[in-house]
Amino acid sequence: MSAPASHLPAPSGYPIPSAPPTYEETTGINTYPPYPAPESGHGPNMKSMNPPPYPSQPVPAPNPITVQTVYVQQPVTFYDRPVQMCCPSCNKMIVTRLSHTSGALTWLSCGSLCLLGCVAGCCFIPFCIDALQDVDHYCPSCQALLGTYKRL
Repeated sequence: MSAPASHLPAPSGYPIPSAPPTYEETTGINTYPPYPAPESGHGPNMKSMNPPPYPSQPVPAPNPITVQTVYVQQPVTFYDRPVQMCCPSCNKMIVTRLSHTSGALTWLSCGSLCLLGCVAGCCFIPFCIDALQDVDHYCPSCQALLGTYKRL
């Protein structure tokens, strides 16, 4: 039996592989396009040889970025008291103006007083009591209706 060959010669017609690339060649550090070696005979370590100038391209100016600040107002819950808020119509900081109107609770109170026997005009007392009426909130600056608090 013959011992196996430790190294087989390359078949003819195939190039013999060269050494692997250097660290600088793989990472791209200090690599320039290949140029023919200088004829002066000083070798590759010439101090007077400068790398060829690269064509410089103008750096595009960055586009100006427009920043828009948006303030999101939390939903306002209206009750029977004035509310300080920013009016969505005129964008002013305001304290709402209240207006009382008769609503479902006012009419139910009137009807129940009528059924109890207050027929002589006493059944209309709920229309004079603000605590039994609905509340509309208005902007004192632009008079816009901002919201309504319904008792029922």
